[in-house]
Amino acid sequence: MNIHPCYTLRNLVLAAVLAVGFASSALAQEVATFFVDLNSKEASTLGGESSYASGINDLGQVVGDFRTANGFSHAFITGLDGIGMTDLGTLGGGDSVARGINRAGQVVGESGTANGPSHAFITGPNGKGMTDLGTLGGNYSAAYGINDSGQVVGYSWTVNGTVPHAFITGPNGVGMTDLGSLGGGESYAFGINNSGQVVGVSMTSDGQIPHAFITGPNGAGMTDLGTLGKDYSYAYGINDAGQVVGNFVSHNEPSHAFITGANGLGMTDLGTLGGLNSQARGINDAGQVVGGSDTGDGVTHAYITGPDGAGMTNLASLVNPPTRFIYVSATAINNHGQLVVVGDVPLVPEPEMYSMLLLGLGLIGFLAGRRATA
Repeated sequence: MNIHPCYTLRNLVLAAVLAVGFASSALAQEVATFFVDLNSKEASTLGGESSYASGINDLGQVVGDFRTANGFSHAFITGLDGIGMTDLGTLGGGDSVARGINRAGQVVGESGTANGPSHAFITGPNGKGMTDLGTLGGNYSAAYGINDSGQVVGYSWTVNGTVPHAFITGPNGVGMTDLGSLGGGESYAFGINNSGQVVGVSMTSDGQIPHAFITGPNGAGMTDLGTLGKDYSYAYGINDAGQVVGNFVSHNEPSHAFITGANGLGMTDLGTLGGLNSQARGINDAGQVVGGSDTGDGVTHAYITGPDGAGMTNLASLVNPPTRFIYVSATAINNHGQLVVVGDVPLVPEPEMYSMLLLGLGLIGFLAGRRATA
C-alpha cells in the first residue's frame, strides 16, 4: 500500500475521514451498499459488507470497489440495474477502485501499477480492459469523473512531484491537460458534464483557502463558486445544465449541502433533515440531489431532493431499507430514479458520532489515497 503525502488541502478533511473509521466501528455491526430503485420501491445489496459504490449510469450499471478474498480492494462494474458484479482487475498492482462511469459503461478510477505508484485509469465500454492514463509528470494520479464522450477528470501530481493539480483529458481519455488552480497551489477535479464543464475544489491565492470551482466547456477557465459567506466550499457533482452540488463549512460549524443554478450561478443552502449537518454527493439532470443529513435526533440518513434541489426527503420514507439497516448516505443518482446508497446497522449511537460519520462520508471521496495501492 502506497502512502501519499497529505498536503494542506487534504489535511482539512483528514480528521473527518479518520472519524468515519471510529464512528463506523462504534455505531454499526455491519456496513453495506445498496442499489435503490425509486420506481419499483425496492432495495438490493451490492456485494454484502465488502463493497463501496461510487457511481451509476443511466442504464443502472454501478461501479465502486470490493474486498477480495485475499484482502485486496478491486474495482467492479455491475450489469444493468445493479445486477451482478464483475472484477475489473488492476494495472498490475494489488488494488484498484472505480469512481465514475458513463453511458457506454466506460469506467474510471485509480489502480496500483506494476511499478508501485497508483495511476488513473479508463476502461472500454462495459468495463472491458483497463488503460493507464498516466500523470501530469509526477508519480501519482486518480480519476473521479467521466462524461459520455469519454473526457475524464481527476487530479495528478505535477512534474515537481509535490503539488496535485486537477486535470481533464480529451475524448476516450486521450491526453491529460492541467487545469491549474484558483491561484493557490492545489486543485482537485471531481465531476464533469457532457459539455466538459468541470467541478472540484482549489486553493485560492487569498490565504490558501479551498473553494469550489467550475470551468467552462472542455475545462476552459476556472471560476470560483464562492462559499455563501462561510470559510470553505467543495464541489462534488455537476449535471448537464451546469448545476453544481457540494458542501460549504466554517471552522467549528456544521457543514451544509448546496446547489447552484445553471452554469454554477448562485449558491443555495439545501438545509438538513432537521439536524446540524448535511452533505451533497450527486445530482441528476432534473436537479435531484442526493447525499446524507443529520435528523433532529442526531441520526444520519440518506436523502433525495425534488427537481432543482427543492425539498429534502428522507430516502427511507420512499423506499424501506432492508431489515435492520438504515440508509446513511446516497452516493450517486441517475436520470431514471436509481441510486446507490451506503447503509449500516446502528447500535446505540452518540449524536456527535453520527455527525462525524456524515461529514466523513461527504468527504471520503476527496482523499485519493482511500484505496491507493502498490
